[in-house]
Amino acid sequence: MARVSEPVGPEGAMRNRAEVDATLQTAKVNPEELLPVVHCLSFGPQAAAGECRLLQLEPGLCAEIEAGCSLVIRGEKDEQAVLCSKDKTYDMKIADTSNMLLFVPGCKTPEQLNADQASCNIIHSQIAGFSNNYWELRRCRPKLKKLRKLLMEHPYEGPDSQKDQASMFPKYTTEDLLSLIQASEEEILHHLQVIDACKIEGYWRILEFDYQMKLLNHVIQLIDSESWSLKKVPLRTCLEELGSLEPVEMIEHILLSYGRKYFDDGEVYFEMQEDKICRAIAQMLLQNAVKFNLLEFQEVWQQSVPEGMTTRLDQLKGLALVDRGSRPETIFLLKVEDLPEGNQERFNSLFRIREKWTEPDITPYIQDLCTEKQTVGVLLTKHARSSMQNGVKVYNSRRPIS
Repeated sequence: MARVSEPVGPEGAMRNRAEVDATLQTAKVNPEELLPVVHCLSFGPQAAAGECRLLQLEPGLCAEIEAGCSLVIRGEKDEQAVLCSKDKTYDMKIADTSNMLLFVPGCKTPEQLNADQASCNIIHSQIAGFSNNYWELRRCRPKLKKLRKLLMEHPYEGPDSQKDQASMFPKYTTEDLLSLIQASEEEILHHLQVIDACKIEGYWRILEFDYQMKLLNHVIQLIDSESWSLKKVPLRTCLEELGSLEPVEMIEHILLSYGRKYFDDGEVYFEMQEDKICRAIAQMLLQNAVKFNLLEFQEVWQQSVPEGMTTRLDQLKGLALVDRGSRPETIFLLKVEDLPEGNQERFNSLFRIREKWTEPDITPYIQDLCTEKQTVGVLLTKHARSSMQNGVKVYNSRRPIS
């Protein structure tokens, strides 16, 4: 290792070799165990604590910085700051260290000294700053609940909506969302797709649910009247036939939301997604009822979906919950996006709704809380207590729920 003389004031910065050797002897350090080069450190005139911040980066982030990429700290005044790369989000926490960390510009490592045989026997370096802590990064889930909340403040109700014509409410561009949401750019853009947001006049909007269903109904009726296969719905004909009823951008958006786009002989087609359409129609049926008789709901639901589609309860994971303990059995709307974002708050909310949960029932409502290290099983072990009830494992809260 390289020899480092302890930091001294400016008047003692120019130590000679004899003084260094005397210091090593006093410290009872064998010079043969060290490299011949000595760093003599002194505090520069501008050195001060708190002037610089240290950030501990994992190898992947270091590589991004070295490649010229940027890291961004995001968070409003009332939020815990996070650091974002282009595609990941990290919690930032201060880690204290018992050793003082010195900032020495131009300081050479033992490897560099070994490679540089021409190095001076004594190198005089100035300390530019020092710190007793550093920022530690931990990969975390992007905080995306706020994204949907902002866009749902004023959902898009169509071109004839008086609210849109009045323009009295905030709208958000991509840049606005990047400044407000604690997530990386790729995570934000991906979530905008997940929630079926679309750009209207340069602003991100979510379609109001009734307007979505109106658009979807236009498409389904056209498919039925033209006797098209649900797996091959032509975009061009849809726009020509429905363009007089709604903006063509909205027709194409609803096809993108509820279908899979593909090309055939140079034409654009959509394969309609059975599960997503059945799920949307179930939400339409359930949204105005506190509880629905399960058997009656299943019958009405199957009659309401397009011919050729089959409804299944597993299409409603994270949207609706079946109460098999009631007589008759019932079903009611419970959307995962309406639940709290924090782990403990989420479990508290769920245990207020139902005292005991089976793992299949609770999984859709905690799946989005999982990370690389926190699986559903880990979350249940941490936040719930298991027991057997009629031969079935159930989970209840570890703490009293008020």
